[in-house]
Amino acid sequence: MTTDFLQQVDARAQGALASGDLQPLVTEQTELVDGGLRFLARSVSTLAGKSSLIPGGPRDPNFNPFLSPDPALTVGPLGDAHTAILNKFPVSARHLVIATKVFREQLEPLDRSDFAALARVLVAAGGLGFHNGGTAAGASQRHKHLQWIPHAEGNASMDLWLHGLPANAAPLTTATHPQLAVRHCFVRVDDGPGRQPEQLADALCAAYALALAQLGLAPDGAGLLPPSNLLIGGGWLLLVPRSREHFEAVSVNALAFGGTFYAQEAEKLAALRTAGPLAALAAVGV
Repeated sequence: MTTDFLQQVDARAQGALASGDLQPLVTEQTELVDGGLRFLARSVSTLAGKSSLIPGGPRDPNFNPFLSPDPALTVGPLGDAHTAILNKFPVSARHLVIATKVFREQLEPLDRSDFAALARVLVAAGGLGFHNGGTAAGASQRHKHLQWIPHAEGNASMDLWLHGLPANAAPLTTATHPQLAVRHCFVRVDDGPGRQPEQLADALCAAYALALAQLGLAPDGAGLLPPSNLLIGGGWLLLVPRSREHFEAVSVNALAFGGTFYAQEAEKLAALRTAGPLAALAAVGV
C-alpha cells in the first residue's frame, strides 16, 4: 500500500492545487523553547480575516464537507467505513482527513473501524495521527474524523515528549510526562516494523481504552465523551482531556500538543511567547 497510497495522495494534491481546490496555509514561523522543549508558533499570512479556517476548516453547523466530500479532494476509501480526503487548508503536504462515510458525532468514542482506517495510513507512511474531540478541543467539524500528517521537518509530532517517557517500555505501559502539567495519559503502542494494519488497529484500540479508563473518561447519556485531544505516533498514544479551546486569542488543537501552535495574526502569539507554550497547554487542559 505504501507506494500506491502516497502516489494517489500526491496525484490528487497536484490536481487540486492546479484547480485551486487545495489552499495550503502560508505561515511565518517562530521557534519557542520552553523547559528545553522545542515548540513552533506559526502565524498564517494567507486567508487574512478568516480565522475560522485556522487550522482546519469553517465552523458552520449547516456545512458538512465530509458527508459528500469534494471529488477534487477525495483520495479514496480507507476500509469500508472511512474515506481519505485532502484537508482543503493543509498545514503540511499530504495532510489528510480520515472521515466516516456516514455522519457520526465527533465527540463519539473512537471505535475499531476508526483505528483500522488510521492504521492503514500509519503502516503505509508513519507520521502523526490525531483527533480533535469537540469544539473545546479545536475541532472545526461535527462529522467524525481523524487527521494525519507525515513525519517531516517542522511538522507536529510525538518526538516532543519522547525524552521524558520510559525507554523500551512494554506495550500498554502507561506514563505521564513531568513537563505536561495537565491530566493526560501516554500509552505505549507496538508499531514496529512488520506490524500489519489489523494488528496495529487492535493495539490502538486497546491503548485508547486504557487511556480512557486511566483518565476516567466515559460517554454521557447521549453517548458522547468529554472534549479531548488524541495523538498517535512514535510508538505512543497520548490522550489529553480539554477544558477550553483558546489560550488568550490562540485556538489550541491537537497539533499544539505535538509542538506546533497556529494563529491567524502574529500579534495573537504575543501572549503565547510571554507565558510559554507549556503554560498555554496547561491553561486549556484539565
